[in-house]
Amino acid sequence: MGHTFQVVLSIDSLRRELTAVADGDRAEPMAAYMKHRFAFLGVKTPERRKVSKPWMAEADAARIAEVLRFVETCWRQREREFHYVGTDVLAREATRLDAAHLARVEALITTNSWWDTVDALAAHVIGTMVHRHRELAEVMDRWIDADDIWLARTSILHQLRWKSDTDTSRLFTYALRRGSDEEFFIRKAIGWALREYAKTDPDAIRTFVDAHAEELSALTRREALKNL
Repeated sequence: MGHTFQVVLSIDSLRRELTAVADGDRAEPMAAYMKHRFAFLGVKTPERRKVSKPWMAEADAARIAEVLRFVETCWRQREREFHYVGTDVLAREATRLDAAHLARVEALITTNSWWDTVDALAAHVIGTMVHRHRELAEVMDRWIDADDIWLARTSILHQLRWKSDTDTSRLFTYALRRGSDEEFFIRKAIGWALREYAKTDPDAIRTFVDAHAEELSALTRREALKNL
């Protein structure tokens, strides 16, 4: 049985450690890169991951309920680096999540939403959950039609790491379902998902894109065929 994850203390300690390695001069450029949607401390990725190692180790030993509470506490912090740590922790512990945890991960996707955290949650958390609990594929079938673009993007990308286990029927159905969408992040995601599967079955992607060229945006087609 895991020990209790001291969430409040861990967050306070994490803030001290991140602040200690932050470069204030980098905070503004990092915020600008993310369209000023979030504040940043100014911590580079290598330093952030080095700092967060003890929290990763503690998460391994904690109960999954405590891990989720810690991640949700990270999400309530103002600076984006905390969201990144929360994402990394949850991705590390994703095999311990079950179907009952989906609503809490959905809340993370739809809060503080931008491509950086959403894509990591889609591929490394939701993808792992659906792969292990196949009944959750029905939820992806609902998310593809969501008005929230980040839920739709997650459904498109959740099989990104599945390779030969990819459900191509769902992949292609989702691509066509949102193929005419004018949202950049949807078009880009479709192309990315198709391009990734092309590493496993390039002929299937060429055939699909050729057959549905008029239903897919130029951006999607370009992304899908980039490496072929």
